[in-house]
Amino acid sequence: MSETFTITIDQQPVTVTAGDSVLAAARKLGLDIPTLCYLEKCGPLHTCQVCLVKWNGKLVPSCGTKVAPGMVIESETGEVHEARRTALELLFSDHVGDCLSPCQRLCPLWLNIPAMLRQIEAGRLDEAIATVRAALPLPAVLGRLCHHPCEQGCRRGHWDDPAAIRNLEKFVTDQDFAKSEPHLPARQPATGRKIAIVGAGPTGLAAAYYLTRNGHAVTVLDRRAQPGGSLRDVPEDRLPAASLDAELTLLKRLGVEFQSKVELGRPMPLADLAQNFNAVLLAVGELKPGEGDALGVTLAGASIKADPHSCLTSMPKVFAAGSVVRAQKQLVRALAEGRAAAECMHRFLSGEPARRPEKPFSSLMGRLDPAEVRAFLLQAGHSGGRVSPCDACRGHTPAEAALESSRCLHCDCRSSGNCALQHYAQVYGADANRFRGERRPFEQQLQPGGIIFEPGKCILCGICVKLTELAREELGLTFIGRGFDVRLAAPFNHTIEDGLRRVAAECVKACPTGALVFKENLPPAPHAPPQSPPPSDSGDASTRPR
Repeated sequence: MSETFTITIDQQPVTVTAGDSVLAAARKLGLDIPTLCYLEKCGPLHTCQVCLVKWNGKLVPSCGTKVAPGMVIESETGEVHEARRTALELLFSDHVGDCLSPCQRLCPLWLNIPAMLRQIEAGRLDEAIATVRAALPLPAVLGRLCHHPCEQGCRRGHWDDPAAIRNLEKFVTDQDFAKSEPHLPARQPATGRKIAIVGAGPTGLAAAYYLTRNGHAVTVLDRRAQPGGSLRDVPEDRLPAASLDAELTLLKRLGVEFQSKVELGRPMPLADLAQNFNAVLLAVGELKPGEGDALGVTLAGASIKADPHSCLTSMPKVFAAGSVVRAQKQLVRALAEGRAAAECMHRFLSGEPARRPEKPFSSLMGRLDPAEVRAFLLQAGHSGGRVSPCDACRGHTPAEAALESSRCLHCDCRSSGNCALQHYAQVYGADANRFRGERRPFEQQLQPGGIIFEPGKCILCGICVKLTELAREELGLTFIGRGFDVRLAAPFNHTIEDGLRRVAAECVKACPTGALVFKENLPPAPHAPPQSPPPSDSGDASTRPR
């Protein structure tokens, strides 16, 4: 029978078995020690050094350090955190790739634009609308009125024309609304919390969308006879009333209640409203002279004074956002303010400190050089300029939308949001540029069966190499080269995919940085046994862009 004893981690005792690792002991206590190169079936590989803890005055990797009787471990000190942050920053020093594509970074609502374009190109419109609705409130409105800052960042625009992102967003939403039952986003279980939103303009409607999806019961009050606020004043040729009404109908299907012709102030004091609801959001637009006097909250000139980080006003559990705090000249910015307020209120109602959502961490690759753009263009489905709809009023047909979507260079990371390196960089506040030197060329190797390998994202953790060994792959993967030239490859100039005939899906799932992904996030189709590549005088076939 194995010997058991007690060690201490962060002043917490834990019973362990001889031979256990410090990492395994920490996980028994529910401690989140970061790991990038560790997979239980592979054992410790000691390559990433982000799982460091302090023992006996020294920093040691927790994945490979065995427990010992009387051991006292520190895992959450400032020194340990700094060491982990430095290890992450060193990994980024040679990391080539963006966590978020330039178009997504410039979208105030962080829509996963490349994913939407891939789905449209493949004709998977149900998936495309789900992607859109996951991030955007009122996409039928945004698809017509947004000033599309995302298109300014599109790398395709450095070559010819940026992708028509706004028009494609409109296409997806219009196609969905043409169905008898348009897509209804998922909603979390009911929380029992009641929220009043005063103002049915863009900011208030956006907040209602996100809060309702979080499971809260939302009532929107507005002085007008119909919800929509300033959107009702947009000319019909720019925003058809039917498109706005369709979005409002969807909000009602989600569970949002609307009350019209309600004037907040002396007939309905804000303090009384706050007593009847768990939280209140003021999103009434710009105040007219004297309008704010009856509200009972602190004003800043002609606006309501709200904390910029929490959106809280001077009155308890009353929030404010949008033009009532600061004038919003752009629709997408007004919607983003609604999202921020919703996040603050959701945290507040969950017992957490109210604060705005953090922007996802993203490493920045910078501008592509012409050679890199040309390599991307070879993979694009359409090499020409923007595809304009034959009928400008009706917009793109499905075929036109698919062709326009195929112009995307797909310079994003398909593992963004599911990448351990990105996650821990956000947790530890890593600076991706601290040790950055000259960038290596950006390379995407598109394998015939649908696997994409990006050498610049590979941290040489060795997990995939170990998995191919355990699976007894005929070829498997290995490391080739010396020093700074070490790279992952299949032996004898075969492709990466040739080395992953049995464990492709397992390796893609285990990859901590998105260096290995499926083109369509699906396992590749079976293919013939690997054949020796033809001789070439243009370099190693395993490293050329495909």
